[in-house]
Amino acid sequence: MAEAIHVGGLLVATPQLDDPNFRRSVVLILEYDLDGGTLGVVLNRPSDISVTQVLPTWDSMVTGPSVLFQGGPVQTDSALALAAVPSGQEPLGWRRLHAGTAAVSRLGTVDLDAPPEILAGEIAQMRIFAGYAGWTAGQLETEIGEGAWYVVDSEPGDTFHHDPGSLWRAVLRRQRGELAYVATCPDDPSMN
Repeated sequence: MAEAIHVGGLLVATPQLDDPNFRRSVVLILEYDLDGGTLGVVLNRPSDISVTQVLPTWDSMVTGPSVLFQGGPVQTDSALALAAVPSGQEPLGWRRLHAGTAAVSRLGTVDLDAPPEILAGEIAQMRIFAGYAGWTAGQLETEIGEGAWYVVDSEPGDTFHHDPGSLWRAVLRRQRGELAYVATCPDDPSMN
């Protein structure tokens, strides 16, 4: 049975989704409103642009690789940062995701206009995303109904996965039942 869309959940692209912005992507849902739409970031698209090139004051706080991630096709000229705090505290310059799942209970967004010094020592992990993924009200539900996305729960290590290129397979592999087999789908199904 499919999971319901929820903040902190993951959208995992099905092999049928061939849009180059989302092919084999894993999207963390940051905002979800039935009437207002959905916002998320692609977790597994590191770019070739180093954080030092764009936001040098934040570079020392970023969890490797120290590059901008392609968060999605919307507002690619803007940056959004996600950070995990080591405790239940809410440091200045950090805003908790409004999610009810334990996997993302210590995850929030960072105000990149704030001085990095106020968060130094307050956050455990951080990644910066250029752009985001967005859907208008009902659009994502339609795409899910058309077979473009699987909706699954996230786990604590997903947002800062050590090998972003393997995240799509890793998330699918841990699912129950037939969904786990999708992880073995070749990049080019015609080669099967």
